[in-house]
Amino acid sequence: MKNKLTVAIEKDLIPKAKSYARSHGTSLSEIIEKTFRSLPEGRGISFSGRWRGKFTAARKNEDRFKKLAEKYL
Repeated sequence: MKNKLTVAIEKDLIPKAKSYARSHGTSLSEIIEKTFRSLPEGRGISFSGRWRGKFTAARKNEDRFKKLAEKYL
């Protein structure tokens, strides 16, 4: 069973959205429904998971390490 849902979008996008749906032989409701069905299940990648492996630790002989040590140690 389908339920109604109110969606608010910018006024100037409504004609463009309707035209897009019409040209693809579907309705706006179907486009929105298909879009949400195509989203991945679950919460996705965690914040730490997205950044894992992106940074390298400073080595003791690097200037960056020396500056960080002065500031934080």
